Amino acid sequence: MRYYQFSFLASALLGLVSAGIKKWDSPEYKYIFQYPLPIPPLLEASTTYTNATTGKTINFYEIRIKKFQAQTYPNLGLTDYVGYNGIAPGPTIKLKKNTEAVVRFINEYDRPSSIHLHGSYSRTPFDGWAEDTTPPGQYKDYYYPNNQPIRTLWYHDHALGITAVNAYFGQAGFYILEDDVVQSEVKLPSGYGKYDIPLMLAAKQFLSSGKLLSPENERDSLFGDVITVNGQPWPYFNVEPRKYKFRLLDASISRSFNLYLVADSAPKVKIPFTVVGGDAGYLDHPVVTSNLIIAMAERWEIVIDFDKYKNKNLTLMNEYDFQTNDDYPATNRVIRFVVGDKVTNSDGNGNIKEHLADLAIPAQHLKVDYSFTFERTNGEWRINGVGFEDVKNRILAYPPRGQVSRWRLINKSGGWSHPIHIHLVDFQVVSRTGSGRTSVEPYESAALKDVVYLGKNEEVEVIANYAPWSGVYMFHCHNLVHEDHDMMAAFNVSDVDLTEYGYPETTKFGDPMASQFRAKPYSGTDLDQVKNVLLPYFQNLNAYPDETSVQRALDEYYKAQSTKTSSSTSSVPSTLATTTKSTTSSQKTTSTTKAATTTKCSSSGKGNSCK
Repeated sequence: MRYYQFSFLASALLGLVSAGIKKWDSPEYKYIFQYPLPIPPLLEASTTYTNATTGKTINFYEIRIKKFQAQTYPNLGLTDYVGYNGIAPGPTIKLKKNTEAVVRFINEYDRPSSIHLHGSYSRTPFDGWAEDTTPPGQYKDYYYPNNQPIRTLWYHDHALGITAVNAYFGQAGFYILEDDVVQSEVKLPSGYGKYDIPLMLAAKQFLSSGKLLSPENERDSLFGDVITVNGQPWPYFNVEPRKYKFRLLDASISRSFNLYLVADSAPKVKIPFTVVGGDAGYLDHPVVTSNLIIAMAERWEIVIDFDKYKNKNLTLMNEYDFQTNDDYPATNRVIRFVVGDKVTNSDGNGNIKEHLADLAIPAQHLKVDYSFTFERTNGEWRINGVGFEDVKNRILAYPPRGQVSRWRLINKSGGWSHPIHIHLVDFQVVSRTGSGRTSVEPYESAALKDVVYLGKNEEVEVIANYAPWSGVYMFHCHNLVHEDHDMMAAFNVSDVDLTEYGYPETTKFGDPMASQFRAKPYSGTDLDQVKNVLLPYFQNLNAYPDETSVQRALDEYYKAQSTKTSSSTSSVPSTLATTTKSTTSSQKTTSTTKAATTTKCSSSGKGNSCK
């Protein structure tokens, strides 16, 4: 087969510049492009409940966190991993929009875990608050809305101080939201595992035994010298000479990529491809590019047309000397595409439409409400000098629910870069300045995001509508070594009482450590009880009313508030050890009138915020 043709590999190696290219830290991997790309299996629902009155459906899934072994190096011993249902990546959950889900995570591992569905505007008790952990032998039910625009999400560990270790050893999986109506209009390549392919990129480092080097004692970054795709080092993938859509996810703990595509017969000529989706789903319009920057936790959906490359090999490459990444002999390669000569299905193989989606662009907002500097202080990673375990000061922003806020993200260092993730919201990247990159990438401009790459010596500004829910959420660097030590903080979205506008809340969701939703000892799953009791219970909470209607109610609320002089009182959840407001830490540059209630909470000890 053509993946045994090594002429391209030889030319790539000859082209290495000795300066800056490190020797292998892992055992040299000698099987590049010799093993096929694995596709994570789809996870079927264990049971389903449909409300006879509303017609609303909710699926139930079970995922077990457990150890397993796999043969990563063919010539070395087995590698120890910890994955969801004993595989890494974990099984893919694929759902139709507006089908809710409860996912039961059962911890059969020996470390605590917390699960974040990245890209979902989940209520705070189901968002994966870092201290809301599930100990070994316990389980937690996570309740997800699935009513955002269709997108590529992913679920991964978010446990305080050990996220890097847990995610690095395998706790990550795809979660795909679909919509038949939208997809029939856009007509992009489809069919999971056929023409719609998930690609989870993750850089690793291995020991001489074939086991993983743990990042547990790392304090800077672990870039890794082995590039895996869906768990396989440098795989190949057989394709037909037609269009494919690839869902790219950088699940590395520290490595970012600057990707480009070449034919092996012409390794210096970059082949354009088309970006069609980002973190928050389809772009406004397709963007043709020859390079794609993807940082940790970012998702980009791209379409590659292999029509002109019958019986040839194409390779997805990675630029050397990009940002702060360490370079190794083979980190400039990612995956090989082996192109056949026959097309078996032409669905989704037509021209890409000029307009893909109507994005919910936040209203124009020119004033900067908050500035955050991401920096290293006395060996610790901080945001405005504050770390997540600084319980009394870690809430750095108080955006009003249903209002647009503009944040300035600052990296003054030439030695580090930071992918910044803001929970709850989809934001628009509106500017990038500094001595690093000086503009927003064209595909960023056409997208809504939940992660933005803050490169060396850059300032980035983002705007978002902080809705639809109130509550305390996290934002942090997604270099997981930085996050764990301690570049993470929180923001508190004001609690607005919408009872008189038709949206009363009998259950409050602003406290991520609410006791009724915490982990419980596991003694087995009774699917009859799940279907007849648990799922109706979650649906009756009315946790996820229609987002558009909620926003209309919020608009009416603020319109009414503008004519009133009285202000509402604060509610004080008893369990969440968040903070009193610290104006020095938040560097708030414009004042915001509190028209609504801010979730305030009592304090507790360091690193143990909610009891």
